[in-house]
Amino acid sequence: MTTHAGRTSPLTGPTVADVSGPSRLAELDETISAEELQLAARNHGIPLEALRYDVTPAGLHYLLIHYDIPALDPATHTLSIGGAVDRPLTVTLADLRERQRVTQQVTLECAGNGRALLHPRPVSQPWLVEAVGNAEWTGTPLAPLLREAGIDPEAVDVVFTGADHGVERGVEQDYQRALPIADALREEVLLAYEMNGAPLLPQHGAPLRLIVPGWYGMAHVKWVHSIELRTEPFEGYQNAVAYRVRRDADDPGVPVTRIEPRALVRPPGFPDFMSRRRVLRPGPCTLDGRAWSGHAPVVAVEVTTDGGESWAPAELDPTDAGDFAWRRWRYEWVATPGRYVLGARATDASGRTQPVEQQWNRGGFANNMAQRVEVVVPAE
Repeated sequence: MTTHAGRTSPLTGPTVADVSGPSRLAELDETISAEELQLAARNHGIPLEALRYDVTPAGLHYLLIHYDIPALDPATHTLSIGGAVDRPLTVTLADLRERQRVTQQVTLECAGNGRALLHPRPVSQPWLVEAVGNAEWTGTPLAPLLREAGIDPEAVDVVFTGADHGVERGVEQDYQRALPIADALREEVLLAYEMNGAPLLPQHGAPLRLIVPGWYGMAHVKWVHSIELRTEPFEGYQNAVAYRVRRDADDPGVPVTRIEPRALVRPPGFPDFMSRRRVLRPGPCTLDGRAWSGHAPVVAVEVTTDGGESWAPAELDPTDAGDFAWRRWRYEWVATPGRYVLGARATDASGRTQPVEQQWNRGGFANNMAQRVEVVVPAE
């Protein structure tokens, strides 16, 4: 495949701002556009009631596809490893299946999760809080392949190229992301060919994708066909322009990497069709949900039933799913007639705690402010 990363497209006639600037912000009274709805129709989040599953069924797992789903044949698909290596490699899917086989649960979350809740709103895929899922990924560790190729001591970045191709803000490109060499060599980083015990589905990266536990979804390159080690930092679009936390248009920003702590409430009761406001019968109720962080394991979850005026500790379920999978939490509540705003916030072992207010940035990335679930408890 020919790579066109960084080439401007004659179809769009980009300006300098199109190519290098951060996404635009919606006007104060601007509604969701037809373009944003088109993105929302192609991509989807997890239905929040599916938080009941320890392992998210593949069809309910969140999905973000930057360009088109490529048509790849597993029987002929190959992966090349080159660049700053001693012995370039080309391996088939069958070759990878003959290598060490590892299965691990990993929670994936889109870096833009929560974007549509920000004010002002960055214009892009309009996620609320549902861009997440927890799956069992099976594949072979990346690090032994890199070492087998012979890593140049001067290598600093490992670039992963997917087969999806398109134009983004005026730049024609294959989807490419890089990891620092130290992160690429982590033992838990996988080249995955199965999800939940079955071959990858086309939309989830078949026949081969990268899994980088603890990192936001943009790092988990799908449809991966080449890996290149470089002795200079990678300046491709998805690293240097797209996924950076910026406060203003002139801010060079910092790269988006690991997942910030988040807890979600599985909405109780039943919903109003349009508003999704919940209706809950009076009486004892077990509130529950999931919590995760890419920095360190979650060690505490707190719950509010009054919109954040007060918080109470929830009980965390024990888990043996590993450090990169979400944990279930639960909280016993007696619902009395009235209106409530439920929420939860997570704290991880590194000391990071979810904020109650938005952490605003121009791209709408890593917005892990506490969820709000409106509940009506009618009088009997």
